[in-house]
Amino acid sequence: IKIGVLTPLTGNFAPWGIQVRAGAALAVNEINRSGGVKGRGQGRQLNLAVADDQSTNTNAAIDGFRRLTQQEDVVSVGGIIGSPIALATARLAEDAKVPLFLTKAGNNEILTQSSRYTFRTCLPAAAMVAVSVVQLAQRREIRSVGVIIADYAWGQSFKSSLEETARRAPNIRFNIQVAPLPTTNFTPYLRALGDVSLIVATGHPPGAGSVLAQAGQLGMKAPVVGAYSPYSLTVRNAGSAAYGRWSDFKCMATATKEYKALAKRYLRRFPQNQFMEDDALSGYAYVRIVAEAIRNVGDNPERIATYVRTHTFNIPGYAFPLRWTAWGELRGARVQFAVLTRGPAPERGLNRGGTWWPRVLFKSQPLTPYRP
Repeated sequence: IKIGVLTPLTGNFAPWGIQVRAGAALAVNEINRSGGVKGRGQGRQLNLAVADDQSTNTNAAIDGFRRLTQQEDVVSVGGIIGSPIALATARLAEDAKVPLFLTKAGNNEILTQSSRYTFRTCLPAAAMVAVSVVQLAQRREIRSVGVIIADYAWGQSFKSSLEETARRAPNIRFNIQVAPLPTTNFTPYLRALGDVSLIVATGHPPGAGSVLAQAGQLGMKAPVVGAYSPYSLTVRNAGSAAYGRWSDFKCMATATKEYKALAKRYLRRFPQNQFMEDDALSGYAYVRIVAEAIRNVGDNPERIATYVRTHTFNIPGYAFPLRWTAWGELRGARVQFAVLTRGPAPERGLNRGGTWWPRVLFKSQPLTPYRP
């Protein structure tokens, strides 16, 4: 049985996609070694069919989706990172009636009231993430927040959602700066923020680490909130400046024994990836979810989508059970918020990229699903 992965292996979002592919491969390997997907009759082996969407190349994504579904005959497609990619492929998935699983891609407009084959698995809709950011500011009693977003689908969706949510928090002042997606020099945008107590880079995933480093070079002491970015990428970009100043939202629960056991297995198989990010966990979950559906209803994509939409999945290492609304939005999501510290990791075998470790600060309240 072929399972499709459509994810960025080149371009700005490659660090996310490489993790997705590895997490999915780990799940396939574990399932196959245990005898395959066992439903009625003998266990059937799984095989990954992978396509590179080149981060923001919608033509490559459309071609990849069609190859996976029409030539490779996959039963599902997962691993979507970029919102432009999700916007381009979600409609294809709905028309083809093939389940599509988003790892990140939080643009509000991706899902519609009639979506039945598209599912978020890690990053909730931008409107839900904006609520988490405001919860953070309120908990820390912060009154001035600087925000840098990228001028593309996710960034603009996050911006409009944050502006809407901020109206319900009048005691907090938000200064929002918009930068092009390829930007690497954030100095002018940081200077435009003025004296703020918190910098939110959640709307600019590729630039978040650079925002942190350059803010430090300007003498800005405010902590920086990330964009569901790989911790290993942030440390590579910002070095020791990240410790104690970089914090991020994640769908993984790094303090649990289930995450630690899975991360050790992951790093033994993929040591070059240094750390098991939540993108890898989402890729692992995607395969496990589809495998469970196949085991119960067979390999028909329509039946798989129906099974997924009507069941709850408890994936080891996740910060919340995976379950969905009728239109594929995460239901009951509780994102975890952690700050990057010097470490060390609580156990050996959890981090091949250094001694640093994300220390959990709090878990958001259950987020109300965004209704398109």
